Amino acid sequence: MGAGVVQKTGDNGRRRRGRGRSRPMAEINVTPFVDVMLVLLIIFMVAAPLMTVGVPVELPKTAANALPGEEEEPLTVTVTSEGVIMIQTTEVPSDELVSRLRGIASERDSTRVYLRADGAVAYSEVMQVMGALNRGGFANIGLVTDTGGPDLNDQGG
Repeated sequence: MGAGVVQKTGDNGRRRRGRGRSRPMAEINVTPFVDVMLVLLIIFMVAAPLMTVGVPVELPKTAANALPGEEEEPLTVTVTSEGVIMIQTTEVPSDELVSRLRGIASERDSTRVYLRADGAVAYSEVMQVMGALNRGGFANIGLVTDTGGPDLNDQGG
């Protein structure tokens, strides 16, 4: 993959015996390294979008900072624009939400849950889901939004 032996020149094609008949190649062939890096780049470019939760919602924009990460995979509850409630990617009827959340909470170490709600969903529906999350055993609720929204302190000017 990189180093080899180069024959000395100047002996008119004859091989000589003894010391100094060949010297090590001082060049490194980086072509295989670049090929491997390009393959890895393509793999990560394809895999990165698949790592997010796959329920499409139009999140509201805000200027809030992101919450710190944790070791355990975060639990995500999503409310779509049609009012469908989903835990991770599984649709859950609203009357079974609290019982399923209690079952999930008993198996998890963390009480943190992320709530993703489409911007078109009424505030009252989002608050009802937050109440169900609290009754289900999750006291630490993070609201997921998109960045780049308006900053309320930066008005005027």
